[in-house]
Order: sequence, then structure tokens, then C-alpha cells
Amino acid sequence: MERSPERSTALADPLSDGAASGKAREHAEAKPAAMAGDAGGAAVKAARDPPAPLRLVANRTTDLPITGTSAPSEVPLGAATRAYAGLITAKIKRAATSAMGQARGHLARATWVTKASFARLGGGLRWLGTAGASMAHHWPRLRFSHVVTLVSLGALVVIGYLAYCIATLPINGGLQAEATQSALVLEADNGETFATRGVFKGDKLTAADLPPHLAQAIVAIEDRRFYQHRGVDLRGLARAVFRNAQAGGTREGGSTITQQLARLMFLSQERTLKRKVQEAMLALWLESQLSKDEILVRYLNTAFFGAGAYGADAAAKRYFGKRAKELSLGEAAMLAGLVRAPSQLAPTRNLGGAKERADTVLQAMADTGAITPQQADQARAQPVSLQTPPETPPGSNYFVDMVANDVRRLLGSSSGDLTLRTTINLQLQRLAEGVVARRLETEGRKKNVSQAALLAMRPDGAILALVGGRDYEASQFNRVTQARRQAGSLFKLFVYLTAFQRGYTPQSILVDRPTQIGDWEPQNHGGRFRGAVNLRTAFAQSINTIAAQLADEVGVAAVVDTAKRMGVQSNLPAVPSLALGSADVTMLEMTRAFAAVAAGVQSVEPYAVRAIKGGSQQALYTRPGVGPEASGRLGEARAMMTELLQAVVTEGTGKAVRLPNVTAAGKTGTTQEYRDAWFIGFTPELVVGVWVGNDDNELMKTVVGGDLPAAIWRDFVSRALPLVSGRGPVPQAAPT
Repeated sequence: MERSPERSTALADPLSDGAASGKAREHAEAKPAAMAGDAGGAAVKAARDPPAPLRLVANRTTDLPITGTSAPSEVPLGAATRAYAGLITAKIKRAATSAMGQARGHLARATWVTKASFARLGGGLRWLGTAGASMAHHWPRLRFSHVVTLVSLGALVVIGYLAYCIATLPINGGLQAEATQSALVLEADNGETFATRGVFKGDKLTAADLPPHLAQAIVAIEDRRFYQHRGVDLRGLARAVFRNAQAGGTREGGSTITQQLARLMFLSQERTLKRKVQEAMLALWLESQLSKDEILVRYLNTAFFGAGAYGADAAAKRYFGKRAKELSLGEAAMLAGLVRAPSQLAPTRNLGGAKERADTVLQAMADTGAITPQQADQARAQPVSLQTPPETPPGSNYFVDMVANDVRRLLGSSSGDLTLRTTINLQLQRLAEGVVARRLETEGRKKNVSQAALLAMRPDGAILALVGGRDYEASQFNRVTQARRQAGSLFKLFVYLTAFQRGYTPQSILVDRPTQIGDWEPQNHGGRFRGAVNLRTAFAQSINTIAAQLADEVGVAAVVDTAKRMGVQSNLPAVPSLALGSADVTMLEMTRAFAAVAAGVQSVEPYAVRAIKGGSQQALYTRPGVGPEASGRLGEARAMMTELLQAVVTEGTGKAVRLPNVTAAGKTGTTQEYRDAWFIGFTPELVVGVWVGNDDNELMKTVVGGDLPAAIWRDFVSRALPLVSGRGPVPQAAPT
């Protein structure tokens, strides 16, 4: 039976494709297989060898080879199927073998790269080891040379800085404290202390009168090793650094008493390295020049103890009213405790803190053996009583300012502490402040008045009360002594006095009519004219045309001369309008002029200081007596002037100040457009001046001298007279 060509072709195609594919795969896989090692090579070789010759016969295998030629026609169908399965299995095995070979190749390359990396790392470590060994071999020689260089450079820097500190040390006392005004202790007219000003210095202590307790207290709390070190205590400095480090801040200082003295005498208080170095240098120098006791005495004379007290003696007088050598143990401990923080611990402002600090000082004294524990307990049990002047009342500061200026005028420059007996009456001062405050509070807004001033004095010029403004803390400008305002009709006092000295009397007649003097035409309040009037009526009703005519007749220059002789020191232009008060004057000048009329003397000198004593209670100043009384024609003129001033109160523009059973005299004053309003008057015991207005010259709402100023005057005088004369309360009279 012949073979079918179709079947032969069908049998040959798979074999041909498999042979071709096998050869191509062998060529592609040759290089990877070679890199895969022995196992991979054997697998490729097996895949490359052809299968054993097969003979396909029915139900048995023959030696017929399977080639690209046609298969024997007698091969049955089952045998062909098995042949195809075998070929497919062989193909799968070859593919798996090839994949495994590729994987082994990749693994081999990764292993080689890892081995090369470790080899390079090992080389680097070996290089580092070699370099380290070389450096260790040469290090001793390098360390010595570098250390010598660094030490030399450091020494040069330190020496240079020390030389700089020495070169910039203060010469001839360095930064000495500027001269300050004397400390002032002000006493009222009854001897009561009410205010202090300035810096207290006290007497200089010497080694002979050094208070033992105070010296021991200062050493115990400030510098326990004071008598062992030579100016700088390295042990104490190390202890302070350690304790401050523990506390996390500055809790303890390392400066000795000698260093503190060097700083107080020569250096500033700046916190710099330069200052600390210079402080140490000066401390060493001071120790070589002074004994320990001399250093301690100078320190006690220089240290600040708070409340304006410099030096232990000043502090003892300031706080306890006694000299330093008279201090008790408890008082000495309190003073010693103030040195560390004087402003915070001053007993005048922090008595509790000062007592706690004093307890610490007593404990330190007991720890150092300066006193026994029993003495410390006794000092704690004994209360410390302060004898300090109270804080200055704000309202009286206007008076204190004036007194401070008077002291400079009376004594010039003075370096010691001063005690002043003043003229102020504290009851009247408080009364005056209260009256002014109440009237401004109730009427100031509706009348557009923001300021007022009041001055009360005795007829001899002793100032009893002074209110320089509404609020000292808001404005220290003194409207009694510093403000210059137009006097208005107050100035008619000098016009009429001059006329009386020239022969006029209160009954002299002048005509109230339109008047022109040069280019000036004075006008009356209200715009009407009264015709012929006597001078008493003209003055009581404050008729302007009469005053202008009178000044023109007696001469404006004569009026200026009268005002100057009565104490007006301001510039007074000799112009016709001066008769109506067009010149600027102070309240003090005008009030003293009225006081001269009240006292019947030519002039009154206002004064606020009766006596001044030094630190050792020696008398430095005593107020002289008043001037001579007016006599002759001058005395007659003053008597006539008093009559006219009384008429103002009884029947004129000042009727608002009338008080039952009180003889009062005075004069109103109002300036143009209501910028200023005045009333100045007197009783036999008091001379009181009042002014109201605005600092910026803003217009008031039709306020005249007989209005708000008169009301303030009446309120004050009615309550003040019982205090200065001993009479009973003065009943109020309703103004008409």
C-alpha cells in the first residue's frame, strides 16, 4: 500500500518546524547557556542532540528515523499522536531549560558585582586604617606645636585686653556723681513734717564712729570673707556662679565690698566684661591703698539705701530719725538689707519686704558668729518703728516747688541736708484744694472754665495755702507764681492809690462820660454812663472811664511807679490802657499789693520759709521782721484805699463775698472778652486771691470777677477764718 502524500506532508511539518525552531533556539541560547555553568551546558547539549531513531509501525516501535522526508505510510494514527506529544514535551523541556539557564546567568552576574563591591569597601577601610595609623604616629609632635601657638595667641589677646582696660580706667576720680540739690525736709507752720525733696546725704562717718552692728551686718550679708580676701574673692565668685547655675538665673552676686566701692566711686553701672575687669583692678588697687576699716567706712558713706538716701547716716535719719551710730541691732540689719535692692526694699514703700530682708541679715550675722542666735531672736522680737516723712500730698507740690526755688535764692548752692520750717497751714491747704476742686467740678463745664488758682497769706506776707492749678499731676505749671495774665480792673488799685497820694479823696467828683485818650476809647461794662460820680462810687462800681481819666490826670508813669513800689515786677507799658489792667502780671504780685494795703505798709514781701537748719541743726536762715508801716500821706492814702475796697464788698461788684460779722475788702477784675476773672480781698487775718480762666485763653461764658472767683473766695474764707483766728464758724450769706 502506497503512502499518501498529504499525510506525509502533515507528519513532516511539525518535525520540520520543531527542527528549525530548535536550531534557532540553540543559536540564541548558546551564550547564556555557556555562562550558566556545567549544569546549564549539559542541558543545552542534550537539547541539541536528535532523538533516537524511531520506527512507527502498528503496535510497535521500529528503527525508522523521523526526518524531514515523508513518514512511512504504514505508521498507524495512534503512533502519530504519541509522536506529536513527545515532540511537544521535548519543546517544553527545552524552553524551561533555557529559562533556567538565563536565571542562573543573572544570578552569577549579581554575585560578581556584590563580590567586587565588598572588595572595594575593604580597600577603603584598609586606606583609612593606614591613614589613621599615620596620624597617630605623627600626633604627639602636631599637638605640642599647635598648643604652644594657641596658648601664645590667647595670652596675647588677654594681655592686650587687660592693657586696654587699664588704659581706659577713669583718671582723678573717674565718673563722680554729679552734684545734686540738698535734701529738703519741709515742716508746716506747726512743726509737722509733710514733704521731702532731693537726695539725702547725711554726715560722713569715720572709722572712729563706725557703728559696730551696722558694719557687722554689712559684712555678713554682702561679703563674709571681707577680712580674708585682697579685693577679689575667687572662692565667693565660684560659689555665686554655682548657685546662680542651680537657680537658673542671677540670685547671688560675686562682687566683694571693695569691688562695689570701686564701682560706686569710679565706674558706671553698665553690665559689661570691661566694667567687671576694671572693677577687679580697682579693687586690688584700693586694697593696697586703704585699710579694711577705711574701705568699709567709705562704702557705708557712698552706698544708696533707697528713698533718696545716700550713705548710712542719711538713711538712718531718713528712716529712723536718728544718727547712724545710734541704730539698734534690728535697725542696722534693716539698713544692711537694703543695699542689694534699695528701690524695691525701701521701708517707705515696702516695709514687709524690708523686714523679711532684715531677718535674713540677722540670720547671716548669727551664722558668721557676729551675734548669737539669742541676740538675733531678741532683735526680731523688737519691732522697728519708722519715723519717715509721709509722701508729699499732690496738691501741696505747687507750694513745695516754690519753696525749693526760695531755698536756692536764700542760700545759693548747698550740699548738706536741710530742714525747713515753712509757713503753710496744712488745714488751710487741704481746704483750699477742696474748695477749688468742688467749684470747678460743679460749675467749670457749664461756664467753660478749666483752671483756677488760689493764694492765701497773712497780711505780713506769710503764705498759708497755695493752689497752683486744678491737678498738679496733670500740669506742674504754677498759675500763682508763673502765669502772667491781664489783671483787668484789679489794676485800678494802683490808679486810685496814686490819685489819693496826689490829693484826691473818696469824695472827689469826676464825670462818667465817653472818653478818648489819644486813639483809645475806654468802654464801661454794660455800655452806659452815669454822669458825675465820686471816686468811692466809681471804684465800687468799677467804672472804667473814671479810672482812665484819673490815670491820665495823675500820669500813667506815676501809676507804674506806685505798682512797682508795691511789688509788681512784671513789665508795665506806660500806655493809657494800663489803667484798666492791660498789662500781664502774676497772681502773687497782685495779692502782695493788696496785702500791703491790708497791713498798712509800703510793700509786703511774700514768704514761705521762716527758718532753715542744716544737718547738724545749726541755724542757716531766719526770716527777718516786716518792713516799716506806712505813715504820713502814704498812710492816709492806704486808709482811703481800704475804705474804697470795703465799698466794693458792701455795695459794689464784690457783694457776692459778703460774710456776716466779717469786715472784708477787695476788688473784682474781668478782662476783655471774659478771658480772665479775678477777686482779691482781705479780712484783718487773711489776704486771699482767686483767679479762674483757661490756659489757652479760650473765652469763658460771661464769667466776671463777682461770679465764680467771688464764690470760691467766700467758700474758702468762711471756713478758713475759724482756723486762723480762733473764732467760731462763720455763717454763710447768700450772695445778692
